[in-house]
Amino acid sequence: MEHQDLLSGLIRLHVLHHAAQEELYGQWMIEELARHGYKLSAGTLYPMLRSMEKKGYLTSKGHRVGRSVRRMYRATPLGRKALEMARGKVRELIGEMMEHPHT
Repeated sequence: MEHQDLLSGLIRLHVLHHAAQEELYGQWMIEELARHGYKLSAGTLYPMLRSMEKKGYLTSKGHRVGRSVRRMYRATPLGRKALEMARGKVRELIGEMMEHPHT
């Protein structure tokens, strides 16, 4: 993905936003991000999810689906708190970006 280093924070916020609303699983998140123009492989997303879980933003549990187990992710209280803080920062940034759209 072009500019991945710059957009990775936005991707994490997308994940956290959806995980705060309901449980999600990796393939669904890949498809949801694709709807927003992000093209992530499982090899990129799953390490990101594990990292967010290790840092305490997400929690996960396995759910049996047929013969396989699907790992479901949900935002933790820390993740929800971080998301709320990030919303304020994103609003501030958007305000600045819209004031000076061509800089």
